[in-house]
Amino acid sequence: MVENNMDDYPVQDGYEKRDIYNQETISSLKVHYHEILKLLGENPEREGLLKTPERVSKAMLFMTHGYDLNPEEMLQSAMFEEDYRQMVIVKDIEIYSMCEHHMIPFFGKAHVAYIPNGHIVGLSKIPRVVDAFARRLQVQERLTTQIKDCIQHTLKPLGVAVVIEAQHMCMSMRGIQKQNSVTTTSDFTGAFLIDKTRAEFLHLIGSRLH
Repeated sequence: MVENNMDDYPVQDGYEKRDIYNQETISSLKVHYHEILKLLGENPEREGLLKTPERVSKAMLFMTHGYDLNPEEMLQSAMFEEDYRQMVIVKDIEIYSMCEHHMIPFFGKAHVAYIPNGHIVGLSKIPRVVDAFARRLQVQERLTTQIKDCIQHTLKPLGVAVVIEAQHMCMSMRGIQKQNSVTTTSDFTGAFLIDKTRAEFLHLIGSRLH
């Protein structure tokens, strides 16, 4: 792994963008994106496209960096013993992923809840788990289940609930071209299979409490 200071992002107000990429992978991807530009009828040698193969390569590696992350380890790093057995909800978690069928983005929000059974987890770890699975080539249905299974298997809570609401650019930009459609998926374990508990969760994620 080689650390690169990105020339495109100079220091401003004390902030410097620093990205880490595998240079061998970048070099291989650049060759393919250069050829793709030609196949699309473009001239990859013109000024505006000279750095496009490299930029796209780095963008794709960033958008799929979830393959390098271990969500279970993220949860295990911040587990704490606690005698709390009520619902814990982290809602409105932003999701950015890529449809594996067309490699076009889909984006939206995830709502995640669990009922502890002797252990709680640092709240920031739930969004990190969501992001680790989202930053891969995905379908929304599998993404929903992967998040649920990871939390269930690692924390072993009394139950887990996951709801994802997302807009798919493959429906908006191509295909059916419906601009405002939203896809909702859900998955539940344990206590959330009980109607009353599930209804409480769905009510809370629909409420504007903040």
